[in-house]
Amino acid sequence: MKVPLILTEFLDRAVRLYGDKEAIYGDTLTLTYNQLNKRVNQLSHGLESIGVQKGDRVAYLAPNTVEMLEGFYGVYQLNAIMVPLNIRLQPNDYVFILNHSESKVLFVDQELYRLIQPIKDQLVTVETIIVHDMDGDTTEIGYDNWLASFPEESFCREEIDEEDVCSLLYTSGTTGDPKGVMLTHRNNYLHALSTMHHLRVSDQDTLIHVLPMFHVNGWGSPFYYTANGAKQLCLRKTTPEVIFQAMEKYKVSIVHMAPTVLNSLMQYYDQYQTKFSHPIRVVIAGSAPPPAFVSKVEAEMGWDFIQVYGMTESSPLSTISQIRSHIQINEKETYRMKAKAGYQMIGSQVKVVDEYGAEVASNSKDIGEVVVRSHGVMKGYWKNEKATAETIRDGWLHTGDMGTVDQYGNIDIVDRKKDIIISGGENISSIEIEGVLYEHPAILEAAVIAVPHEKWGETPHAFIVLKEGMDGVNEKDIIAFTRENMAHFKAITSVTFTNELPKTASGKIQKIHLRNDYWATSGKDGRYVN
Repeated sequence: MKVPLILTEFLDRAVRLYGDKEAIYGDTLTLTYNQLNKRVNQLSHGLESIGVQKGDRVAYLAPNTVEMLEGFYGVYQLNAIMVPLNIRLQPNDYVFILNHSESKVLFVDQELYRLIQPIKDQLVTVETIIVHDMDGDTTEIGYDNWLASFPEESFCREEIDEEDVCSLLYTSGTTGDPKGVMLTHRNNYLHALSTMHHLRVSDQDTLIHVLPMFHVNGWGSPFYYTANGAKQLCLRKTTPEVIFQAMEKYKVSIVHMAPTVLNSLMQYYDQYQTKFSHPIRVVIAGSAPPPAFVSKVEAEMGWDFIQVYGMTESSPLSTISQIRSHIQINEKETYRMKAKAGYQMIGSQVKVVDEYGAEVASNSKDIGEVVVRSHGVMKGYWKNEKATAETIRDGWLHTGDMGTVDQYGNIDIVDRKKDIIISGGENISSIEIEGVLYEHPAILEAAVIAVPHEKWGETPHAFIVLKEGMDGVNEKDIIAFTRENMAHFKAITSVTFTNELPKTASGKIQKIHLRNDYWATSGKDGRYVN
């Protein structure tokens, strides 16, 4: 008899093998897996009592809390669909997502209730709002008392098919409304099996949930760390100081984050020189990091750097960049290779193709689009067959990311399609330029976009955040640095100094806003406004 691949099995395993292990840490809660399971059962009973049935959408607007973590399993026992919401959106964004997803119940953290209160009357399908960590100023249902009113005994689960949708994740829209990515139990289950192998996850691990759990299910981390009986630390706030303190106190062995978050940790390290006696793996995705980050993390901080690549539509991870045993390269080449997207994970097929669908040569020069075929590729976009057909063609997910392939078969992401700079007929990677800029001792953060140029059509322009005390550095200095460290046609031609760069909730720099602001200021339209 075929055993369906369903996510509730992961917590079942943790309870069976690690039930008495103290494993889940929150701001005020410390739970064993047995205790977590009891709360999950209470949540499922509670959801059933307010009419949640198979296929209903249950939305969560919360930071990385125990309540968010237990939501995944409590919702899934009813074969309902979890809709995690980005906590950095505006109230009107939630109106669209909640109504488009037809969410029936909304769980919201007290800290974020202010984002929901002004738009409550515009929510068409939401019947019940339940507030985590509720204080006396809110008139909704308080989660703690509500949860405590239901039994801890096992919940009689709904029948679940592995092809049933379990998560509905809305990607940020730049040309219109966000799209809801449908991921199934099978998508997430097989993604978890592959990822836990490549990241070497075990019951000896302790993870800090730094990456937001709403961000494609925290890259699936609530699934494979739970399945392995690992310890999990849920933090509402993840400042560098809080992260470093937690890493020492809990002997954290692995952390997932975006390059910009890692950058903040490196700056903290420079200031305080905090060293750890236990091994630490840092898993990075979201945008290609400069090789300087890899050398800093491994040679100075003593951590193991792991670069991964993926997108929401593929559950998300498809490639990993670790040095395979038969490849013999020097230290500098090692750091450069580890900064690449890398090679396909087990269960994924990944290639880079030209405009005709043919694979590009493995010469680190020819640029094509990264396409993926895997067990993780989404079922489709919720109520959007047209967008689904445009994105998944002939069984391949077209990512919109442009890359090259080196002689060893490693993929290097050079840009999003819209971020490639075409100057005098030459294709220039903004990511390559950013990698050089991060080598400059005065630069804290950098982002490069294309701007119009009379002679060359367009040229690279850099937005720069300087490190504290480096205000003496000027535009000419930065331009000269790029000209000294890369081909002149790739060098930046202008600079905007700024106090901060716009970022997503996961810490990825939003170049779309930089482009739009630049073009709005220049009073022109262009291909960059999208």
